[in-house]
Amino acid sequence: MATISTSDFKNGMTMELSDGLFQLQDFQHVKPGKGGAFVRTTLKNVRTGAVVDRTFRAGEKVESAFIEKREQQYLYRDGTGYAVMDNETFEQRTVPAEAMGEAGNFITEGQSIVFLMYGDEIIGTDIPASVELAVAETEPGIQGDRVSGARKPATLETGLVIQVPLFVEVGDRVKVDTRTAEYQTRA
Repeated sequence: MATISTSDFKNGMTMELSDGLFQLQDFQHVKPGKGGAFVRTTLKNVRTGAVVDRTFRAGEKVESAFIEKREQQYLYRDGTGYAVMDNETFEQRTVPAEAMGEAGNFITEGQSIVFLMYGDEIIGTDIPASVELAVAETEPGIQGDRVSGARKPATLETGLVIQVPLFVEVGDRVKVDTRTAEYQTRA
């Protein structure tokens, strides 16, 4: 492992501390009038999502964690998780649903996903900001019921239920924001 000094901190970097793997969200160098300088940080635990504040002495060394991005293709969903294939080695494996997180609501068979890996452990996924999905089930819009901004529930091909405008019908493809799980536009 490479060690880095607090003077090398950058937002987004990942570090291995005694109580877990953390991503640096924010930091501030503080030089008080009396006493030694220090660095105030806001850290996010990569495994649990908990956010903690921690203070380091100026010049203190911490272990840097190497996070690798691996592109894999989603094949199908089975009872225990998601079957994926590595795009470089063609090795197949099953990823548990917990490791996939919310990304499971937005991926379809054959789509590529970028996994954030720490060794052999999946610590996150990197999917596009928006995806196009087909509407599998929704109620038909009633003639004359065209109130401005009116919405109805629609089940997408992945099983995700979102609110869509009344004119969207079964079979339509819609663009969905993956950060908020909201309808953006018809594709």
